[in-house]
Amino acid sequence: FLPSDTAGHAYLLWFIRGKQFLDIATCEGSISCFYSTDKESRVLGGLAHDFPVQKRNPVGKTFCSAEVCTYPGSAVESHSHTSEEKIGVLLLNLGGPETLHDVQPFLFNLFADPDIIRLPRLFRFLQQPLAQLISVLRAPKSKEGYAAIGGGSPLRKITDEQANALKMALEAKEVPANVYVAMRYWHPFTEEAVKQIKRDRVTKLVVLPLYPQYSISTTGSSIRVLQSIFREDAYLARLPVSIIQSWYQREGYINSMADLIEKELKIFSKPEEALIFFSAHGVPVSYVEDAGDPYRDQMQECIHLIMEELKSRGIKNDHTLAYQSRVGPVQWLKPYTDEVLVELGQKGVKNLLAVPVSFVSEHIETLEEIDMEYKHLALESGIENWGRVPALNCTSSFITDLANAVIEALPSAVAMSSSRTTSEEAEHDPFGYAIKMLFGSILAFVLLLSPKMILSFRNHIF
Repeated sequence: FLPSDTAGHAYLLWFIRGKQFLDIATCEGSISCFYSTDKESRVLGGLAHDFPVQKRNPVGKTFCSAEVCTYPGSAVESHSHTSEEKIGVLLLNLGGPETLHDVQPFLFNLFADPDIIRLPRLFRFLQQPLAQLISVLRAPKSKEGYAAIGGGSPLRKITDEQANALKMALEAKEVPANVYVAMRYWHPFTEEAVKQIKRDRVTKLVVLPLYPQYSISTTGSSIRVLQSIFREDAYLARLPVSIIQSWYQREGYINSMADLIEKELKIFSKPEEALIFFSAHGVPVSYVEDAGDPYRDQMQECIHLIMEELKSRGIKNDHTLAYQSRVGPVQWLKPYTDEVLVELGQKGVKNLLAVPVSFVSEHIETLEEIDMEYKHLALESGIENWGRVPALNCTSSFITDLANAVIEALPSAVAMSSSRTTSEEAEHDPFGYAIKMLFGSILAFVLLLSPKMILSFRNHIF
């Protein structure tokens, strides 16, 4: 497996006398936010909420946004007042380099995010020097991956198409709205989208991450950026906002996924014999067990709901779930996609339908990792008939369901607080920041040029 270093791949670097110094998790369609288990918070009005980190819920229990999004009021009621307002919908996505020239700066933006490279507080002044080093080292291999799919990520083009489709779907429901795209690590950046929202004088905003399941390695980082921007601006601080945290349980999404699976199964000569192979983006186990990430629970519940829908249609194929895109020496969510494919081949499975369940847009993880690497591995392992369910992209039923989610979210929008935390004030100290950067650069230079460090990079990055 050759990681491409776009969102959708993760890197874990362990060094300094064998102890964990930092971990990195990335995902091209999805980021991290503190998470609340309060069921009232499935959809959060405003951006000023603090989301306390919770331990993973016991088996059988769900997290706050692990259920179908419901909101105060109804869609009918929202129509009576939305016509008097200027509604905005902000789609959150990770972004991707559009050309090979963009790869290295894209990687720098990615690794400079403290929600991606999770340094201990004592070493956070190393964030940018380390991000620069990793991005330079990783760029050549990442370029190979993007070159294999045409020279750049299609994510922006597809997300723009989804935004246009959502705008038309809302208009068809008599809820006119401007739909904006906010990418975390490449154009159009979140800051660019927010500036346009201000220029358009939006009076109510719905924030919709294009990530069905919530993870601290996905939605949260984008939310954190929004919180920071909104708290610094008087107009934005007063703007009523509603955040849809996750929507993997929505009936429209489940039905759309089932439709695609049912369609692709019919391509097999013996559809009933095909194994439905769900491949989801992985995260480190520590995120789930130590940081309270609900991603695994939500993913398992999502698969259960999809299979229940298929069974209601008379489709009773066997299925399995595995996690892709792991890198590094620490444990990730298991089972691993590459290992399971080999095992299935050894067990005699001949027909397999791959389903990229955590992605709603085609990008490097579907087009290169699944379609090229995993397909080659599966066929080499003895699987004879390979199929792959396409990403939802602009599937009409999926877009319609997103429009319904936006309409349902509108009544819960409330203004955020403009208050600033003590830690944020400390981070905005220019003198302190300069001192940290100076000593951080010196320390990084010493650490990264040591023989042990160089060996570590060779082993865990290349």
